[in-house]
Amino acid sequence: MPEGRDRARPRRRGGAGGRWGSWGSPRSGNGGGALRAPDGTAVPVHAPRPPAALHPGAWWLWALALGTAATRTTNPLLLTLLIATSAYVVAVRRPHTPWSRSYGAFVKLAAAVILIRLAFAVVLGSPIPGAHTVLTLPEVPLPDWAQGIRLGGRVTAEALTFALYDALRLAALLICVGAANALANPSRLLKSLPGALYEMGVAVVVALTFAPHLIADVRRLRAARRLRGRPDKGVRGLLQVGLPVLEGALERSVALAAAMDARGYGRTAAVPPAVRRTTAALTLGGLLGVCAGTYGLLTAEGGSYGVPVLLAGVAAALAGLWLGGRRTLRTRYRPDAWDARAWLVTASGAAVAALLTLAASRDPAALNPGVVPLVAPTLPLWPAAAVLIGLLPAFLTPAPETPHTRKEPTT
Repeated sequence: MPEGRDRARPRRRGGAGGRWGSWGSPRSGNGGGALRAPDGTAVPVHAPRPPAALHPGAWWLWALALGTAATRTTNPLLLTLLIATSAYVVAVRRPHTPWSRSYGAFVKLAAAVILIRLAFAVVLGSPIPGAHTVLTLPEVPLPDWAQGIRLGGRVTAEALTFALYDALRLAALLICVGAANALANPSRLLKSLPGALYEMGVAVVVALTFAPHLIADVRRLRAARRLRGRPDKGVRGLLQVGLPVLEGALERSVALAAAMDARGYGRTAAVPPAVRRTTAALTLGGLLGVCAGTYGLLTAEGGSYGVPVLLAGVAAALAGLWLGGRRTLRTRYRPDAWDARAWLVTASGAAVAALLTLAASRDPAALNPGVVPLVAPTLPLWPAAAVLIGLLPAFLTPAPETPHTRKEPTT
């Protein structure tokens, strides 16, 4: 046999180091994890394993906590800082996927909310009194049964400022929800839900992924029309683009329904009637307990029983969800682990919400500046520092993998 052919044949090696010692084998006899060249020399391979992605539930809890913090203040400086914090995290940690492009749509929706709220304040007036008149519109007289509502009239700077503060708070909440939608993978979030919420989770995930697919279809169709020299703006362009988008949405819905039916969606296991009744009683009682406990916390008279009733309701609801999960026949393939990074990301958002809630109770004038008399808002220092805690996910989570940053094994 020729020498070259004999040298190219894999050689069987024994010992504890491995089984095969040929080129391209996963193990080698003497080199540990190194590859073996045909001449027997060890070739080290440097292929760093990318860190695991963050749990999608941590992104949602972080974003909802920032949204909760936004509802505790009307200070435009703090709200702008909250928006900038969430935008920076999205800019550095948003994955390169179609569903992550919906963040821009949420930003445009927030801007539309601000403009609509200001338009309502101009046209319908505002109950806020003011001494600084910006403009005066012709007022339309209304009947007596429409008291409290006016069309046109005097528009004051105080009313516009109050409307701007109120709209900016809602816009910050929408942008935080958009950040969660851009950072968290919807399919992985569905895998992480408990079994009792599987059907509801599928409906929510389908609803959340509709907007990214809609935006992608609109961009694709507008680009195709521009390449063909056809108009893509105006009423005509909207009609010509809207019909194919609607057709694609219907086709996607039919395909999704067929795939869900083929996978046995909605199939339940046989559970004794006593377990079903216990599950319903625990879930319903837990929700009632949560509502009663929340009402007790919000009222001065219920401060003594609010926390115990709320905790008991949460415990009963969790027990009902655990029992309800026994009716769902589903398994998880490679479930996402809730690691230390997920705890830190969630804790950063919860800290922002808790600190702003505390600041709103201790210094309400700083977090909710008045507009009568009209004064410039000031930036409170320690609430602003608390908002900056929300930037921790930008440094604690791994960077999204791109084709330019993906590393191949080097020899």
